[in-house]
Amino acid sequence: MNVLLVYPRFPDTFWSFKHALRFIRKTAALPPLGLVTVAAMLPPEWPKRLVDMNIRDVTDADLAWADYVFISAMIVQRESAREIIARCKQAGRPVVAGGPMFTAEPELFPEVDHFVLNEAEVTLPRFLADLARGEPARMYQSHEFPDIEQTPAPMWELLELDRYASMSVQYSRGCPYNCDFCNITTLFGHRPRVKSAGQMINELDGLYRLGWRGPIFFVDDNLIGNKRRLKQELLPALIEWRRGKVNMAFNTEASINLADDPRLMELMVQAGFTTVFIGIETPDSESLAEANKRQNTRRDLAADIRRIQRAGLQVQGGFIIGFDNDTPSIFQRQIDFIQKTGVVTAMVGLLNALPGTRLYERLRQEGRLLTQTTGDNSDGTTNIVPMMDPEVLRNGYRTVVRHIYSPRPYYERVKTFLREYGQPVSKVPLDREHLMAFFRAAWQLGMLGAERVEYWRLLLWTALRRPRLVPMAVTLAIYGYHFRTVSQLNVR
Repeated sequence: MNVLLVYPRFPDTFWSFKHALRFIRKTAALPPLGLVTVAAMLPPEWPKRLVDMNIRDVTDADLAWADYVFISAMIVQRESAREIIARCKQAGRPVVAGGPMFTAEPELFPEVDHFVLNEAEVTLPRFLADLARGEPARMYQSHEFPDIEQTPAPMWELLELDRYASMSVQYSRGCPYNCDFCNITTLFGHRPRVKSAGQMINELDGLYRLGWRGPIFFVDDNLIGNKRRLKQELLPALIEWRRGKVNMAFNTEASINLADDPRLMELMVQAGFTTVFIGIETPDSESLAEANKRQNTRRDLAADIRRIQRAGLQVQGGFIIGFDNDTPSIFQRQIDFIQKTGVVTAMVGLLNALPGTRLYERLRQEGRLLTQTTGDNSDGTTNIVPMMDPEVLRNGYRTVVRHIYSPRPYYERVKTFLREYGQPVSKVPLDREHLMAFFRAAWQLGMLGAERVEYWRLLLWTALRRPRLVPMAVTLAIYGYHFRTVSQLNVR
């Protein structure tokens, strides 16, 4: 059985980093971790080929070679997924679909031959058993949350490693919280399930053996969901694993209560973590309560962010505008909070209702759903009828995004962060591409860009105040170029 695994194309989004990647001559930010994990679950004797359409297109020869085409996608990849499914049907190739998008909205894809939904550790063996008997069903679903200590290591060898800016691994699934707008607990449950430290070291060893020395993203939606095992098992194992190796940087996602545990932050930094994405959402306490974001309430969010930054972790933040409790004052409040805290990578989006969430069900009952969400939470669209006047909401959102990514406010925010940032334990070595990126940035940003004055001011300021952080300052300047370009294209 020849299996072609296809990952659809991402549009030009906040997290695509498309305009930043060209500075380091990379094509995609992250690999399709789900597909290379599924590949490891398929019979070993089956030939496998992976096409990440963010790297290259699927060719007619690929389709002619394949007996089955496996597709996984997120909602933001919907249009590309439809295109490749249509090509598969035209070529007479059966399609097997899974992953977050197909789990959330299988009814939108009547052309798919077989849905293998939810967690593949449960549903894929059932499909394979039926396929072996020649009786595969169309739909495989499960509400079971499997033990991921039995999940095999991904088939990294299917990837063109040198085309990616970062690799990704997964340590845990599930989140102890239940935010109304988030579908993570729908997909993975409330009880965080974790892999063993040995599993994670085996996965990292596999990447290392293949020559990977770049950053690695732990894709866990909340890495600290099970603090005990993280502190007692994984982080000590990572610290030991890194001894004598190139100091690859790790980044991840976590909840704001990370700030309450100095020892946890210390261990994360020692283990190589440099960046953490946190869902901050809003400085408005009533909107946090509305969203059931209880972990963010009754605390000083700005002080929490500073504690995390001073521990040696850059905070990337998610922010939402358009809660029912929001008034027009929220636009300036979001700007002020983002600028004051030095959250350089601030993803600001309008509230959207994802299928399967409590927010979706509430708004459906209230008759306030408009259409399917685009899945791009920073394109200035929403699929709900807001309580605020829609035109006021759209104009206010544009004001926020244009302001925070304009050169002067953005570069001031970078300096605010660099003032607070605790010195990292170890400096990640710069390879040739990152060195060349410095010269490309000097030309693109320092000579041609609208931000050229701010760019050189930042580099001079950093060289005088925090000289070891000059590479980080250049990286953040490049990120700003991407964010500004995307906001100008998508938020009109």
